[in-house]
Amino acid sequence: FAAAGFISSWSAVILVTSHGRSLLQAKKECPVTFEGANYTLITSKCKGPLYQPALCCAALAEFACPYDTYINDLATNCAATMFSLIHLYGKYPAGLFANTCKGDNLGLKCPEDVPQVQPGEEGKSSAAVATAAQGALVAASAAVMSLLIVMS
Repeated sequence: FAAAGFISSWSAVILVTSHGRSLLQAKKECPVTFEGANYTLITSKCKGPLYQPALCCAALAEFACPYDTYINDLATNCAATMFSLIHLYGKYPAGLFANTCKGDNLGLKCPEDVPQVQPGEEGKSSAAVATAAQGALVAASAAVMSLLIVMS
């Protein structure tokens, strides 16, 4: 298991190596959904035919860090589900992220201030979470401004 705030390098390897073991080791269903996630965070930055490691790994971290608690839990199918969908939407070659995005001995580092997606939430990524937070801030600012205008 990786420490919190990291995407374990084992998470990326699961998709490449676990096909033969899946019948022997039943995994728990992932408590979060990846189906509604914003895959353009990866597909718009990580493009072939010459996949640039810096761009691809940064895009992977941006997409996956809000899920790091879940994808690092090897008792669930979260990592396999996420990487399957990344490969489906991005049509990436097998092993691209596992072979390219290793990080350090703990895996890819995630910023500590990235909010985690919670079970029951629609699949989000850091950009979606940030956009929601910015929207709330704009709404609060507008409310304060309208109050100031009314008072003057």
